[in-house]
Amino acid sequence: TWHLKKIPQIVSERTFSLDSPKFEAKSKLELNSVCGIECQRKLPVPSLSDLKDLLSYETVFENGTRTLTEVNVLGVVLDPAGNTTTQRSLRKKRQIYGTDSRFSIYDKRFMTNFPFNTAVKISTGCSGILISPKHVLTAAHCLHDGKDYVKGSKRLRVGLMKKQRKSAKKQSTSDGMPSFQWTRVKSTHIPKGWFKSVSGDIALDYDYAVLELKRPHKRKYMELGISPAIKMMPGSMIHFSGFDNDRSGQLVYRFCSISDESNDLFYQYCDAEPGSTGSGVYLRLKEPNKKKWKRKIIAVYSGHQWVDVNGEQQDYNVAVRITPLKYAQICFWIHGNDENCTQG
Repeated sequence: TWHLKKIPQIVSERTFSLDSPKFEAKSKLELNSVCGIECQRKLPVPSLSDLKDLLSYETVFENGTRTLTEVNVLGVVLDPAGNTTTQRSLRKKRQIYGTDSRFSIYDKRFMTNFPFNTAVKISTGCSGILISPKHVLTAAHCLHDGKDYVKGSKRLRVGLMKKQRKSAKKQSTSDGMPSFQWTRVKSTHIPKGWFKSVSGDIALDYDYAVLELKRPHKRKYMELGISPAIKMMPGSMIHFSGFDNDRSGQLVYRFCSISDESNDLFYQYCDAEPGSTGSGVYLRLKEPNKKKWKRKIIAVYSGHQWVDVNGEQQDYNVAVRITPLKYAQICFWIHGNDENCTQG
C-alpha cells in the first residue's frame, strides 16, 4: 500500500538574477562517482542549514536568463540514523547484466497508452517522464555537468510520442519506431545540491531536474510518490521505460529488483544503456483504503556507476530516490506554492 506521509515545506525566501550560463559543458551520459555504497553509509546527516543550501535551486529560462532561488525548509525531521542501507550479496557485472532482459515496445497502441506514453525524449540525448500537464522530470546531468549547462540545453526540447492516426491503424500496427512531437522548454529547475561548488564533487543524491514545457500536453502523466524502503515493495521490483542508445528510436521497457539502498539512492541491476538516463522509475501499489492499484514515480534513473564497495570497484545502475524533501521540492516546482504539497 502507498503510505501517506506528511511532507516538509519548502518555502521560497528570495530570488536573485545571475549571469546567463555559458552553455559550453560537454554532455556526459555516464558519470563516475567516488562515493559508493560504503561511503554513502558514512555520510553525515545534513544539518538544516545544509539542506537549505542543497535544496535552493537555479532556474534557466528559454531566453538564457538565469535566477537563483534560496529556500527555507520547514517541518523537516532529521534522521539521526544517517544513510543506513541493507547488506545484500554483491555481483560484479556490466551495464547489461547477464541475459539482456529489456523489452522493446513495438506496438504503437501500447507506446501511446499509459504508462508507456509518460516516457519522453530530451533533446540532449536523455529520457524523462511526464509528471504534470506541463512538467517533465529528468536527471540533472542531462543538462548540467556540475559546473556549467551542457551545449544542447540552450534550446532544450522535449519529444512526446505521437499518437497513431486512425487511418494509419488500418495499415500495419507499427514499425516499432515512435514518432515525436517536439515541444520547447520554457524553464529548467536544478537543485543547488547538484553543483560542484556546493557539493564539492558530483553529488548523485541531487541528480534530478524539472523542465517546464512551453505548452501543456493533453496526455496522461504519472504522479510522484515517496519511495518506500525495499522491504515495502512487492518483490522489491521497479520499472522504467526510456530511449536506450543501442536500440535507436525504440521505446525500451525493463523491470528488476533493487539490490541495495541508501537514504537517497537505489542500487540495482536493471539492464540499461545510456539514453535511458533520466527515466522515471515507478512501481505499482494499492491506494490506501481502496481496491485500486496506482503507479507512481519513486526515483529518477541516473545511470551506470562505478562505486567503491569494501575497497573494491563494483558497478551498479543507480537511481535517485524521491525522498519526502525531494517530493516537497519537485511538488513546489510544479505548483509554485507549497499548499498542494502537504501530503505525499
